Amino acid sequence: MITSIALPRNLRVGGGAVDQLPDVVAGLGAARPLLVSDSFLVGTGLAGRLLTALTEAGLDAALFDGTVPDPTTDSLVAGVQQVRAHRADCLVGLGGGSPMDTAKALALLAVQGGEMRDYKAPRDNRGPALPVIEIPTTAGSGSEATQFTIITDSASDEKMLCTGQAFLPAAAIVDYELTLSMPPRLTADTGVDALTHAVEAFVSRKANAFSDGLALTAISTISRTIRRVYENGEDREAREAMMFAATQAGIAFSNSSVALVHGMSRPIGAHFHLAHGLSNAMLFPAVTAFSVGGAEARYAECARAYGVAGEADPDALAAGRLVEALQVLCKDLDVPTPQSLGIGQDRWQELAPLMAQQALASGSPGNNPVIPTAEEIEELYAQIYS
Repeated sequence: MITSIALPRNLRVGGGAVDQLPDVVAGLGAARPLLVSDSFLVGTGLAGRLLTALTEAGLDAALFDGTVPDPTTDSLVAGVQQVRAHRADCLVGLGGGSPMDTAKALALLAVQGGEMRDYKAPRDNRGPALPVIEIPTTAGSGSEATQFTIITDSASDEKMLCTGQAFLPAAAIVDYELTLSMPPRLTADTGVDALTHAVEAFVSRKANAFSDGLALTAISTISRTIRRVYENGEDREAREAMMFAATQAGIAFSNSSVALVHGMSRPIGAHFHLAHGLSNAMLFPAVTAFSVGGAEARYAECARAYGVAGEADPDALAAGRLVEALQVLCKDLDVPTPQSLGIGQDRWQELAPLMAQQALASGSPGNNPVIPTAEEIEELYAQIYS
């Protein structure tokens, strides 16, 4: 079997790597970068610091700070206008998953035009786009290394998965020092997001030898460090390990796929405006319990990488221990339920059939070890409510 592998062609990894941004831009042959970020990172001064560095290097840089959490098609309009007005020849996505996904979407729309819904899955997008450099400030989404972007359709509230090498960043700068100020809740949610990427990449029906090694390494690293960064955000060793693991998990799922957790998570985020990593964390234990029967041996390997099972343990026992470990992890990280967040049960139940259909339409559940029906997805939504 032949596996197609796609990676950013330039990765700069390590503390202080962000200072090399001007060199990375120049290495792409670009001279007019547009920094895509949000008001928070403008407020911290980080966006301004990078703009100054680009300008002092002789580059004609500009800023778009109109990124919103869980970017929407409406939020892209001003961004496309600014890309064209600046005559940008590359984009720099700075932030968590939302600014990075926004940069990818703008890079394609500015060249190809049309509406983002024209590019949603199952379409495989390989057409031209501006080169993108991604700089993550959270250890979670892995968007700096993936050929995916997620944009919510403002008209329908559908969280659209858009795929293909047109969305693959040309370069990424992975600097763990940018995550040192992350608060505990964001640290937990993005960390579980990365763990979900790794596990789903490994158990996916599209898993391969290349993605397997990265996924298992990420699982092992995250299991050893996620509680450390949650309890002490200034633990530099743990922060560095989590940042690297998140990128490894991103590369793994970009070259394999995610599965049912992500398929179900996107509609929750779209309809209830919850952070992507948080909705993943809410779903992860229950969906894993539902899925283990379809790939018991694969889940058992995840359990061994996680450190809750040994080589001599039967696969069934090991897979069960993984489910238990995920339940304990979410408890230790104080992952809330939809009910505890104040989401009304009637509204949750009312939207469950639509969310189930949207989950299936994304294609991700089709990669799951157990391919669910719409009714089974609705039951899983009911399970996690409280």
